[in-house]
Amino acid sequence: MCGTPQVSRVIRTGEDRPAAANVPDTWAVRGGGGEGAWRHALMVPSARAAQRIAAFLRSVPAADTLALMTIKDSLLTEYDHEVGTTRKLLERVPDAQLGWKPHEKSMSLGGLATHLANIPNWAGALLNQSAFDLSDAPPNLEAKASRAEILEAFDASTRQARQWMDKADAEYVAPWTLKRGGQAMFSMPRVAAFRSFVISHMIHHRGQLSVYLRMHNVPVPSIYGPSADEG
Repeated sequence: MCGTPQVSRVIRTGEDRPAAANVPDTWAVRGGGGEGAWRHALMVPSARAAQRIAAFLRSVPAADTLALMTIKDSLLTEYDHEVGTTRKLLERVPDAQLGWKPHEKSMSLGGLATHLANIPNWAGALLNQSAFDLSDAPPNLEAKASRAEILEAFDASTRQARQWMDKADAEYVAPWTLKRGGQAMFSMPRVAAFRSFVISHMIHHRGQLSVYLRMHNVPVPSIYGPSADEG
């Protein structure tokens, strides 16, 4: 399993708080130590205070505005990027080769693509429950019969997962536990579990799919940079 990353409500930018900034008195500000990280908690502002807040935000360097992002906003940016890239590969799955396997112990091309399309559904157990027991896991899905069915399933699961991601920071940092037969295997913050079981899991199998496509001479799209086929 992926290691548990340190989760922080504050995005550390390495920038010190601007010396000239006039922080509105309607904000509670807590320092972030030697690295200069800081965050703000908005109280109930008056109209005048709202004007002062807006002026303050305009004075803050762009890098420091990252400290105002919620976990959801940051996670959605990452999620949308990886979903878009994954779909580019699924769009190239050849219908005629869905039953092909590189090895007898490997998933078929159609099975792998179907698994990729289903991964975002993990978000339901991750974001709406505090724990999941593997003994309750449903059986493996039967491979879809066509690229069109795979894309339809992927679009539905990614759209649903994105709706489930509408959570407050407190929900994202709450512990989530994976169990087997009632026994806890490990716990980690929900945001870390989501990154591991959904985003990293999708990236992992997408890499497999890129190899499957290459072995059938299907042009591989750029992922994190140019591929041998596309810049």
